[in-house]
Amino acid sequence: MMLLLSSAPLATMALQSTARAADITPDEARAIAKEAYIYGFPMVDSYRVQHSYFVDKGSPEYKAPWNEIFNNARVYTPDDKAIQTPNSDTPYSYVGADLRAEPLVFTVPEVDQGRYYSLQFIDMYTFNFAYVGSRATGNGAGSFLLAGPNWQGEKPEGIKDIIRSETELVFVLYRTQLFGPDDIENVKSIQAGYKVEPLSAFLGKPAPAAAPAIDFRKPLTPDEQKTSPEFFNVLNFLLQFTPVNPVETDIRARFAKLGIEGGKTFDPNALSPETRAAVEGGMADAWAAFKTFKETELDTGKKTSGDGFGTREHLNGDYLSRMSSAVLGIYGNSKQEAMYPAYFTDAGHQPTSGANRYTMRFAPDGLPPVNAFWSLTMYKMPESLLSANKLNRYLINSDMLPDLKKDADGGLTLYIQNESPGADKEANWLPAPEGPFFMAMRLYWPKEEALDGKWKAPSLERVN
Repeated sequence: MMLLLSSAPLATMALQSTARAADITPDEARAIAKEAYIYGFPMVDSYRVQHSYFVDKGSPEYKAPWNEIFNNARVYTPDDKAIQTPNSDTPYSYVGADLRAEPLVFTVPEVDQGRYYSLQFIDMYTFNFAYVGSRATGNGAGSFLLAGPNWQGEKPEGIKDIIRSETELVFVLYRTQLFGPDDIENVKSIQAGYKVEPLSAFLGKPAPAAAPAIDFRKPLTPDEQKTSPEFFNVLNFLLQFTPVNPVETDIRARFAKLGIEGGKTFDPNALSPETRAAVEGGMADAWAAFKTFKETELDTGKKTSGDGFGTREHLNGDYLSRMSSAVLGIYGNSKQEAMYPAYFTDAGHQPTSGANRYTMRFAPDGLPPVNAFWSLTMYKMPESLLSANKLNRYLINSDMLPDLKKDADGGLTLYIQNESPGADKEANWLPAPEGPFFMAMRLYWPKEEALDGKWKAPSLERVN
């Protein structure tokens, strides 16, 4: 995703990297590799996604060049495989923002009241550092300036606010609420009003000199990211474009002891057999830490996946939460924007599977409390992708309430299973795959009783 520095000193940098690695014990190398992997996984996985979106024109996931908006006037289906746990409630728009030459101006139209929309600004660390939209700035029209870390200008006339990023490359992810299949033309009309342009074009002035061309590295596949020490070479490539934040001075210095440093080459083949084995062991340790965290924190409800999304200040050095959230659903919203109660296990703490049948009941006054809307989406495991089914139904959401059958007391029971629960219950059926699955509930613009924990997501009950 980044500009590769001049190639002449690469051999020297490789030697420096290898020399550093030789100075530490295998135990220390393993500990650093684990820590750096947990730190770097969201960045490396984000690069994989954005490379397919904005760089690789041969990719089926390719969207548009950098600094141009791409509108997806449809919802996601099982054919969309680049992003884990895609949201199928809100058609997406995308911008890969390169801020090295000058800022970009994001203009949004007036959006009808009652329709949710948002622009989520995600930096290279995967921190959600800003929002524009219904919750954050309202549904009125306006223009917002997105500036990189080195821009020193003043707010121009006609700009509502300046949004500052600590990284030069930013991913901006738009969501526009779709009320139903017959609403798609309205969504297209709103998307047509989204505009992105360089600051110079907005001001009607000559453009500054272009930034140097970016020589993009080939990203690793999801499987390669899990086990290949080449992971750290990709991370080094990314780190050269992320100025060291003062709060990370110590951790970045620790990574450098193993040759994990921006602009350096991490050559796994130049490592001693003992050090290479230690690095690979550290990667395995990181995945073991994720597994334990998921089982003890997420599956038990002590934390939600949403706790791993937000600003740098919100995450406050909790890199394992950040990694876990990226693994389970990269680019999730900050909890003030959306909450994500997840169902990996049933009420009996058993893993969820389409081999079983389940029910989920909302009490008459127990629907998710939101200012916008809520949904419950099915994902097959281990891919964390939408699950094909004969109804082409991947979720149940609040817009479907008029078509769902209420219980006698006014409550709502959903049926989660692979086979039809019967014609009289199919309106409330969320089809499951044959094997393992998990579900993500989404509360868009949650109310205070959801944020403070007074409202509890209903349990998933296995039917004997």
